[in-house]
Amino acid sequence: MSSTPLPLRGATGSLNPSRDQLSASRILLLATGAGLSVACLYYSQPMLGVLGSELGASARATGLIPTLTQLGYALGILLLAPLGDRHDRRHIMLFKAALLIAALLLAGLAPSLTLLLPASLLMGLAATLAQDIVPAAATLAPEARRGKVVGTVMTGLLTGILLSRVISGLVADLLGWRAMFFIAAASLLWLGWAIWRYLPRFRPTTQLAYPALLWSLLTLWRQHGELRRAAMAQGLLSVGFSAFWSTLALMLHDAPFGLGSAVAGAFGLAGAAGALAAPLAGHLADRHGPERVTRIGAGLTVLAFVLLSVACSWPVTAQLVALAIGAVLFDLGVQACLIAHQSVVYRLDPAARSRLNALLMVCMFVGMAAGSVAGSLLLASSGWFGVMLLCVLVSLAALGVRLRGHGV
Repeated sequence: MSSTPLPLRGATGSLNPSRDQLSASRILLLATGAGLSVACLYYSQPMLGVLGSELGASARATGLIPTLTQLGYALGILLLAPLGDRHDRRHIMLFKAALLIAALLLAGLAPSLTLLLPASLLMGLAATLAQDIVPAAATLAPEARRGKVVGTVMTGLLTGILLSRVISGLVADLLGWRAMFFIAAASLLWLGWAIWRYLPRFRPTTQLAYPALLWSLLTLWRQHGELRRAAMAQGLLSVGFSAFWSTLALMLHDAPFGLGSAVAGAFGLAGAAGALAAPLAGHLADRHGPERVTRIGAGLTVLAFVLLSVACSWPVTAQLVALAIGAVLFDLGVQACLIAHQSVVYRLDPAARSRLNALLMVCMFVGMAAGSVAGSLLLASSGWFGVMLLCVLVSLAALGVRLRGHGV
C-alpha cells in the first residue's frame, strides 16, 4: 500500500496545491536522497584494506563490516518497511536519517572493530531510508508519470551505489577512512533538513497493528509464486555481486597488485552500466516482458564471472583490464534483473507494493550478506579464483531459476 500525501505549507506559509506535490525540485531531492542513503551501505568496501591495516584486523574479520551492513539493511526492510503503511512516511524518513547520522558518527569514531561492527549493523538498518523514498516518489507522482518518476529516483539510487565506492576510495586515500564516515554524516544531516523542509506529510492507509503487518508478508510470500521466483533469482545474483565487491579491495591491496583504496574505488565507475541499465531495462521489460530481461541479465552475469575466473591466471595488467570489463558486464546484468524483477513484483498486487518490494529486497540483501561472508572466507582459503568460482555457480543457479517456466 502507499500512503496519501497531505499538503505541506511552503516557505510563505501557504499550502502547496496538490498539483505541485511533485515538482522537478522534489524529484531531484528524492533521487538525491535515495542515492545518499543507499551509498552508506557501500562506503566501507573500497576502504577495507586500509581500514583493516590500521585497526590490525584480519581480512576475515574485516569482511564482517559489509556483511553486517547488508544484514542490517535486510532486517530493516523486513521489520521497518511495513510501517510506511501504518505511519506518516515523512516521520519515518526523518527518524531513519537521524539514526543513520548517529551510526556514521559512531563508525568514524570507532577505535576498533568491537565498536565498528555494531555501528555497521545500525548503519544498514537506518539506510533503509532509501526504501521509504522510492515508495514516497510513487505516491506523490501522478499515475501518468509514475513509471518515469520511479525510474528517475531509482537512477539516483543506483548512481549513489556507483559514486559511493569511487568517492570513499578517494577520500580514504586523501583524508583517511574515518573522514569518509564524517562526510557521509554531514550529507545525511542536509538530507534530513531537506526532507523536513520540502516533503509533505503522508496519511497512513491502514490501522493494522504492527504484528498483523508483518504477518501479511508471510501471506504474500505464500500467495505469489512469481514473487518467490524473482526473490530467489535476485538473491542468488546478489551473492556473487557482494562476494566480488566486498573482497575486491582486499585482493587489490595484496600482492601482486599492491594497489590502494582509490584504485579499488575507481572500479566502481564500471557500475555506471548498472545506472544506465535502469531506464533501458524498464523500457525493454515494457516492450518485451520482464521475463526476457531477467534471462538476458542473468546470462550476462554468468558470462562476466566466467571471464573473471579465466583471467585469474593472466598477467597483472591483463587481469586489471578483465576486472574492468567483467565489472561492467555483471553490474549491467544484475541491475537489469533487479529492475525487471521489480516490474514483476509491482504488478502482482498494487495494494501491497511496498510489502512485496520489501520481500524482494530482503532476499536481495540476505544474498549480499551471505556473499560477503562466503567471499571473505574463500579469499582467505582459496584466493581470488575461489571467490570467482562461487560467483559463477550462483549466477548459473539464478539463470536456471529464470529459465524455469513457472513459480517456485
